Amino acid sequence: MSVFHASINVIFRNLHTWQVRLPLFVSVVAGLAITFKARQKSTLNTSTIPSPRTTLLPRLSPSEIAALPYRPDMLPGGRWVDSPYGIIKVYEWGSEHGKKVLLLHGISNPSPVLGGLASGLVGRGCRVMLIDLWGRGYSDSPADLVHDTRLYTTEILLAITSSNLSWTGAASGGFSIIGYSLGGGIAASFTSYFPRLVSSLVLLAPCGLLKPEKVTYSTRFFPESVLQYFAGRQLRNYKVSAVVPGDLDDQRDGTGDAGVAVSDVPGISTSAPNVSIPDVVAWQLEHHQAFLHSFMSCVRHAPTTNQHSDWRRLGNRLTAQNAASAADPEIQRDGLEGGKVLVIVGQTDPIITEEDLRPDAIEALGGPQNVDFRIARGGHEFPINNPKSTVSSIAEFWGLNS
Repeated sequence: MSVFHASINVIFRNLHTWQVRLPLFVSVVAGLAITFKARQKSTLNTSTIPSPRTTLLPRLSPSEIAALPYRPDMLPGGRWVDSPYGIIKVYEWGSEHGKKVLLLHGISNPSPVLGGLASGLVGRGCRVMLIDLWGRGYSDSPADLVHDTRLYTTEILLAITSSNLSWTGAASGGFSIIGYSLGGGIAASFTSYFPRLVSSLVLLAPCGLLKPEKVTYSTRFFPESVLQYFAGRQLRNYKVSAVVPGDLDDQRDGTGDAGVAVSDVPGISTSAPNVSIPDVVAWQLEHHQAFLHSFMSCVRHAPTTNQHSDWRRLGNRLTAQNAASAADPEIQRDGLEGGKVLVIVGQTDPIITEEDLRPDAIEALGGPQNVDFRIARGGHEFPINNPKSTVSSIAEFWGLNS
């Protein structure tokens, strides 16, 4: 989300003086619109925008594929899931008898950014699934549909029903969702609609209740081509504020050292420690035709702000669950394990802040009895920088053995 916020800001830093530079502004907008319209027309004439699986991999040798910032085999258990919306890249591995966990990544990076988190959970006996969201990594993107809750709900259902194991049947016990940043907003909305599919919800620096003013400006006044141009410029200069956070501060009061800033940027995956997040962002900009299209569609339509109704729907069920007798199976099945949502935010996150999110989440979810709210040392990227401690906090919440 930090890159999301920075990209929107840079768009309007470039445009906010339009009153003074109106003639130049009109000329630039017209020129950009014509240029990008021509480029988009051929792509958007089809219902699906292909990923690098189709546009890049067939042209590369095995050694060239092995040198990519994001290899298609970067995580275990990879598969391609075909659908009417395009092909989805899915990873699934871990004990077939373990707790099933779906992990959803953020707006600008594909699923390997949560590879360290997933591997740690597998080490605790879990079965994990990660998906590249539409238009990221090796997943295609529908060209004619907005990237909203409905589209991401469809992607989740397509992914989990493609498994050889049952993720949805009554005997499966349901599955847990961990959502990071944009993935947190998607996870909360999905859980609010499917109470008997999701057994537990963990939100890491989640969107959903992000205050609209954090986005700063409305994007409806400018052509999509212009917004994509400026967003692409900003994304090419994407920087990560890496920290050495030590242990996750899972105390409820969030006390402790905020961490020491360092120049080293964290690797995108434990299997590729020398590949940085900016490397993968740049690779997507260069080789994924749908990346900017999907990014900007998320800016406009994804569950990032004003999702209070979905969170309250979930909170109402948790309140009923916590007030009901354990002997009432119907109400208990509509709730979550432990009757709570685990929410973790970074102590130095400039966007998803404790100050904003704690009161909003507690209100939306029906009260403090329905929320386990914790603070992690570090910024927005704490699940990537320090997956080991994040896993420890999640495992403690779930009661998993170390």
